[in-house]
Amino acid sequence: MKSDRLLSILLLLQTRGLVPATELAERFEVSVRTIYRDIEALSASGVPVYAERGRHGGIALLPGFRTDVTGLTADEARALFVLAAEGAHAALGLDAALGSALRKVMAALPEPHRPAAELTSRRILVDPVRWMSGPQPAVDVAELHDAVFADRRLRLSYRHSGTSDPRTYTVDPYGLVVKAGVWYLVADRDGVPRLFRADRVRRATRTDEPVVRRPGAELADLWDALRKQVEERPGRVRLRVRVHRSRLDLFVRLHGGALTGEPRPEGQEGREGRRGRVPGEGYGEHGEWLRAELAVDSVEWARALLSFGPHVEVLSPPEAREILLRHAAAVVALYGEAGAPQGPPGGSGSDRP
Repeated sequence: MKSDRLLSILLLLQTRGLVPATELAERFEVSVRTIYRDIEALSASGVPVYAERGRHGGIALLPGFRTDVTGLTADEARALFVLAAEGAHAALGLDAALGSALRKVMAALPEPHRPAAELTSRRILVDPVRWMSGPQPAVDVAELHDAVFADRRLRLSYRHSGTSDPRTYTVDPYGLVVKAGVWYLVADRDGVPRLFRADRVRRATRTDEPVVRRPGAELADLWDALRKQVEERPGRVRLRVRVHRSRLDLFVRLHGGALTGEPRPEGQEGREGRRGRVPGEGYGEHGEWLRAELAVDSVEWARALLSFGPHVEVLSPPEAREILLRHAAAVVALYGEAGAPQGPPGGSGSDRP
């Protein structure tokens, strides 16, 4: 709506100062001509806004002008009180500041919006840590945080995955990202963007050298590119599996991060698998199976699926099936050939939360 756009333009100008009309038009998805009409409307309502012509011109407010209008709608006010897990703020030493800021926002809200905002903070909680991911080690990100905001280079003593001895790097930080409860530093090393897990940083020392960042490089863009490199890097193994519906929820909870898509029901025409078995044969009358694909680092990862017993079957690649057969044989040899009769997958037992 035009009124929302006018208020958004006013608050943006108050925060940014001089803003090109083309940038405003792109941000609000309207034409430059519409932006100039909006500026005229603001001026007519008494807002001291003006336009500077020329190559480096733009739209600005007269110096010293401020407005106390929050401009928050009821939904916007509620959105501010849907808080992420407190650990993210605590790691940055911002828990007290967050509470203080929200109290100020609450005081500035129109009276009709306050009950809904307060109720939202008590009814909605966001916990970014995945189920059964294990306790996260305590991470001191204070030095990383200080270096990022001080625009200084960092000297890191960093332990890579699978190694015990840390290595030393001098990096140019762009910012910090917390993903599923894990903190990452995004930084250039020798001009190339890299990801550093904060819990693998053994020591971080801020230097006196100013940070050197590549022109136009922004944290959000770098994170998106690095994230895709991790998720889509070549050489990852694709495991095709079939999962019994009785264990689907637990399967997704444990291994959902490796799924390449939603598990799909298996049709009666899908008759692949060990010894050409019809889906569901020997596992109950209805054969409620689903197909899924996992992107993992190596075929050895397939051993993680042994805990599901006969409720998850790896279909391909053949190397993964051979690994499972070898380890299953080792388990049988350990516990002996005798065992309880095999029942249907949906039988006794209960899923863990």
